[in-house]
Formats: sequence, structure tokens, C-alpha cells
Amino acid sequence: MRKYKAYSRSYNDLADFDRSVRSEGYKRIAGLDEAGRGPLAGPVVAAAVILPENISIEGINDSKKLSPVRREELFQEILCLAEVGIGYACHDEIDTVNILNASLKAMERALRALTPPPDIVLVDGPYKVKLDCCQRGIVRGDSKSLSIAAASIVAKVFRDRLMSFYHRIYPAYGFDQHKGYPTKYHLEALAKFGPSPIHRKSFNRVLNH
Repeated sequence: MRKYKAYSRSYNDLADFDRSVRSEGYKRIAGLDEAGRGPLAGPVVAAAVILPENISIEGINDSKKLSPVRREELFQEILCLAEVGIGYACHDEIDTVNILNASLKAMERALRALTPPPDIVLVDGPYKVKLDCCQRGIVRGDSKSLSIAAASIVAKVFRDRLMSFYHRIYPAYGFDQHKGYPTKYHLEALAKFGPSPIHRKSFNRVLNH
């Protein structure tokens, strides 16, 4: 029971933030977040989510605070009940334009997938995408805004599924376990086998192998 109450308060705090934005006259509020800036391999994925005003999806929180099983459950609920746009930038694009610019491009693509466009975009972090729309960058937004938290879940689950798919192609690296992050197992595999085709060749930890 205590766990449920703590969850509920956190959810209500996130919802209150979005309600305060809605009280300014914005109806279609999109949360925008990305997943995958830190890994050594694979794409960076972004999600844009517009949650319906009259529907509650209990349990939404910053994806980092949720178990993989709970993220999967909420991912399905969000896809069924909300408007969702997903965009990504692959490893080659990351190597070409750097990870920050690739992340912003992925965010832009996720937003472009929403039709019609939102009235306002709440972006996780002190960033703005190159689109002519009302935007607010919110530092640690995934722990403040319900719609950004929902976007963090979608981006994380979608990317995790991609990395599990890549694991079937390149099983030696264990992408299904660490999702490309620099774990001990991953670094040992890099040292043994060298980079795979989806490794980010511009990252120092990959260049050194």
C-alpha cells in the first residue's frame, strides 16, 4: 500500500505540471524526450507524446525509475491511448554530426510524425528543436512533466527493442542485456571482437578498440 501511495503522489505531481501548462491555454501538449545518448552502439531514439486531457495512465514516471516490465506495460498503454511520434538517428549519423545534434534530429523527426502538430512542445533538457513551433526546454523534464515522462518511456522501450533485434544479428556483444551501454561485458567483447557495424566509431571507447 505504501508503494502505491508514493507512486500516486509522483504521478499527480507530474500531471499537475502539465495541467499548469494547459491552464495557459495550450490544449495539445507534446512531451519530447530521447533515449540512447550514452551507449557505444546503436541509434539514438526520440519520442513525442500527446496525452489526452481526460484520460489517466496511472504509473507514468521517468523511465529510469521504472522496471523493464512496468515500462513495457506503460508503453503499450501509451501507444493505445495517446498520440505518439517516434524518430531516430542511426550510428552513422551520430558519427557524422555528433551525438547531441543527432539527438536533436531524432527529436525533430519524432515531432514531425505528430499530425496535426501540438500547440506546445515540452522538451526534456535545455534544448529546442529546429521547428517553428512553441517550445519550452525543461531541465530534468522527465521527472517534472507527465507528457515528457511518457515520451521517455516510449523512447526507452522502442530503443531497447531495437537493440534486442540487433543482438540477434551480432550476438557476441550482448546487446540484449546492456543495450549498447559501456558495461564490463560490452567492453570485453569490444576488446575481443572489435567494433560491430552498428558501433559508434566516433566514440573514444570504440576508437580505442
